[in-house]
Amino acid sequence: MRRFPAIILAGALLAAPAAAQSEADYPGRPVKIIVNVASGGGVDTATRIVAERLRARLGQPFVVENRPGAGGNIGAETVFHSEGDGYTLLASSPTPLAINGWLYKKLAFDPAGFEPVALMSRIPNVLVVRRDFPAKSRTGVGRRCEGQFGQAHLRIARDRNCFASHRRAVLALTGTRLVHVPYKGSTSGVLTDVVAGHLDLSFIQFSAVHELQQSGKLAVLAVATDKRLEALPDVPTMAEAGFAEIVSETWNAISAPPKTPAPIVVKLNAAINAALQEPEVRARLRELQVLVGGGDAEETRRFVAEQRALWGKVIKTAGVPQQ
Repeated sequence: MRRFPAIILAGALLAAPAAAQSEADYPGRPVKIIVNVASGGGVDTATRIVAERLRARLGQPFVVENRPGAGGNIGAETVFHSEGDGYTLLASSPTPLAINGWLYKKLAFDPAGFEPVALMSRIPNVLVVRRDFPAKSRTGVGRRCEGQFGQAHLRIARDRNCFASHRRAVLALTGTRLVHVPYKGSTSGVLTDVVAGHLDLSFIQFSAVHELQQSGKLAVLAVATDKRLEALPDVPTMAEAGFAEIVSETWNAISAPPKTPAPIVVKLNAAINAALQEPEVRARLRELQVLVGGGDAEETRRFVAEQRALWGKVIKTAGVPQQ
């Protein structure tokens, strides 16, 4: 009977060096990065750019896999219930980490339970309009919203998967009434209809509309930033255009499952930050109109928590019921 504690203690002593060694040797095999949105957008593209450099820096493939759906919950749920060993990571828009916890009564994961690794990119949102849209400010938009018998006749995209952009638009246009057109797909469907004139306006990532704006197929009415964008020096901020003073952006954070060892999180964070400082990476992100992220794991944790609190206030103020 007295031998059992000794055996247990010996087993623990043997396991501890093995665990430390596995963390030091990480990664020893390919790493999967699950992106919770469809391919082609700013979050997906930035993830793929960084994944290329992680392979070069850490010596193993970082394989990107898209799992969109349910407002980003499908990809987030998959990673949350994966082994916390650093071999399955989440590249995520704000939705599952900061927003969906306020929207859904039940989730199969805890948004606050992930291990934040690094903030990779930030993408400003902009208010886009069809190219022949007559209004140039909030006052003009408000006037256009007054139809016969007070009926709204401006059409704005409403995409459940892009809830952040939609809710910001509604709050920014307080006092106006809009026809909300639901979209279930990616931003490409919204942009197609804005260009065709089937939609009047939408909030959307600047990286997704930059080329369309340059070619004159749509116009950017205002930018949801605290100062004008370098790429759009003649386009006012939301505040300058007479809307509410709103700063809205889509960001891309890398997260790991709960209980991922701290040494692995630190190692990944250092590699991601180093990749983001490479001139080639910065140039490619700049071409996409994506702002470079960065910061240590604790800064990332603080940023995501602040975003979660912010969206809690926004959603409660807007009176959005939980599903």
